[in-house]
Amino acid sequence: MKRSNFLAALFTLGVSFGQTTEIKPEARAEKKETWIPLFNGKDLTGWTPKFSGSNLGVNYKDTFQVNDGLLTIDYSQWEKFSGEFGHLYYKTPYSHYKIRSTYRFIDKQVKGGPGWANRNNGFMLHCQDPKTIKKDQDFPNSVEIQLLGGFGKGNRGTLNICTPGTQLHWKGKLTKAHVINTGGPTFHGDQWVTVEIEVRGDKFKHIANGKVVCEYDNTQLDNGTPLKKGYISIQAETAPIQFKSIELLTLKE
Repeated sequence: MKRSNFLAALFTLGVSFGQTTEIKPEARAEKKETWIPLFNGKDLTGWTPKFSGSNLGVNYKDTFQVNDGLLTIDYSQWEKFSGEFGHLYYKTPYSHYKIRSTYRFIDKQVKGGPGWANRNNGFMLHCQDPKTIKKDQDFPNSVEIQLLGGFGKGNRGTLNICTPGTQLHWKGKLTKAHVINTGGPTFHGDQWVTVEIEVRGDKFKHIANGKVVCEYDNTQLDNGTPLKKGYISIQAETAPIQFKSIELLTLKE
């Protein structure tokens, strides 16, 4: 091979190699994402329970448990529900983040539980500080992203919104509705479901199994005070459920 042809071939090879190994900026950004496990798979470290009628820190009837590496809301020690709504709060408040979780509903609802609470849990986001919650308060002021399970037939979409002590802009208008149906997908049985909620201050996006369900903004307290940060909690509302993972990715403000 002539020298000129050899150099041309070498140059072409070098360009090709460079094109093949170049990492795009978006890929670099993805590789730098660091998801923080809020649940360590071993115990309730970092989490504090609060049940209506009990003091902060009391795990009423050992409802919040870790079994076989799964965070479990367990009602095996309950005979009947009498209004003891519970929540489990993570220690750190956040403002801009993504929270991702894989969950499944198990077993039967505890006796005495309200019908709407059957196969019902949720992430309460932008919660008030758990230290400020009154002893007999049922729910924290928060934006609740419902985790709902189907009943075997019909539609019961997950990732609806509830607004205890709060309100928001839905489809561009302020709504004071307590429950907002987002049209999310229905998951029957005890299958594992992965959901993700993206929070950027007062802007929210719900994602189920990789598909966007809804977006909304201007979250605020009932008195109009903007709600752009707060604590994270999960519920104990009479429906047994297991969480395989709860992870968080902080976002730039």
